[in-house]
Amino acid sequence: MLSEFDLIARYFTRPPRDAGAVPLGVGDDCALLAPPPGMQIAISSDMLVEGRHFFPGADPSQLGHKSLAVNLSDLAAMGARPLAFTLAFALPSARPDWLEAFSAGMLALADAHGCALIGGDTTKGPLNICITVFGAVAPGLALRRDAAQPGDDIWISGTLGDARLALAGYRGEVTLSDDALANAASRMHSPTPRVALGQALAGLAHAAIDVSDGLAGDLGHILARSRVGALLEVDALPAGPVLAGHDLALRRNFTLAGGDDYELCFTAPPARREEVLQAARDAGTVVTRAGTITPEPGLRLLDANGRSLDLQPASFDHFTAP
Repeated sequence: MLSEFDLIARYFTRPPRDAGAVPLGVGDDCALLAPPPGMQIAISSDMLVEGRHFFPGADPSQLGHKSLAVNLSDLAAMGARPLAFTLAFALPSARPDWLEAFSAGMLALADAHGCALIGGDTTKGPLNICITVFGAVAPGLALRRDAAQPGDDIWISGTLGDARLALAGYRGEVTLSDDALANAASRMHSPTPRVALGQALAGLAHAAIDVSDGLAGDLGHILARSRVGALLEVDALPAGPVLAGHDLALRRNFTLAGGDDYELCFTAPPARREEVLQAARDAGTVVTRAGTITPEPGLRLLDANGRSLDLQPASFDHFTAP
């Protein structure tokens, strides 16, 4: 039987790759983190609870990946470079096969982004995973929710809706072939944080947010904090490749209010469109222009012909969702 400290030592303790940035990692009362000179620290925490954020019995490798990916997505939305993260989690039991797969999935993504695991905590209990991530961004360049300006273009990275389509398939709300479900589910279980794009947009875009709870609601946070409104061209939203094969009503619903996409929604001046497109190419990410920021408050939805749509997209909320 693994003890708490055996578990940490075997699966989550590694020497820091960059001793300058991480003078002290796992194994003491606190870790020591040395931010690059002249940079600000960006910090975010996310908690994933079994049965709420992921299905019981979820693949541990995919779960390890997603647990860190959702935090890296927050850094991407701020234009920050990942530095390090902590992991605090409760486990029903210390199973070596589960821990091996979970840590492998998590640490592979951490290595891909140069993000060191520097500490945390473990305990016994219902499966619950909480990560706090630390990043660096130059003063004045963070992409904040309160910085959208009237006239800005609204951009979306990647595609939307396939993760929600997979959830609908699992729940029996829609019928999907095995291949279609597997392809859509890859977006739910293994999201891609747009870290390179976020850094490329720092100093170029005005405001940004990662799309975790549904585009309509997440864009609404930008509008509320920036005290502006938006015209959103719903039929221009980039549907995921599996969702794109479904009817218009479903595409509109899941691109607007799907959640679990972990793409970036950001605003930038029209005069910088070519720079935005070049930044996206440099980051290896497709971006789509899908609307405009307006001085009048409120989110107004338009179809492909510019006509108003009477839709009521409902984003995910932890305390009102079933």
